[in-house]
Amino acid sequence: QVQLVESGGGVVQAGGSLRLSCAASGRTASIAAMGWYRQAPGKERELVARLRIDRVAEYQDSVRGRFAISTNKARNQWYLQMNSLKPEDTAVYYCNAVSSYFNTWGQGTQVTVSS
Repeated sequence: QVQLVESGGGVVQAGGSLRLSCAASGRTASIAAMGWYRQAPGKERELVARLRIDRVAEYQDSVRGRFAISTNKARNQWYLQMNSLKPEDTAVYYCNAVSSYFNTWGQGTQVTVSS
């Protein structure tokens, strides 16, 4: 299993930037994909960005070109660089790690974008 801890959320004005970090501990060598999801009030949790172990990244259409997911060489930390933030990006952001035998979530970090 792995444990995940997010950091970097906060309040930012529209057009601003934030960088989220996710620190993983435990069996990080088993991680096959790492990602970021978000959940806004009254809405379902949705994929924001995901990075597979082969470095293939995928993004939700609404964030493509504004957000970027990356990881360190050890693949025990990953990041979400968020630029040109919009009020509709306001949500709790969760990092996620998947392997063949676990699907683990962090506790979430709030991102609020004011107009």
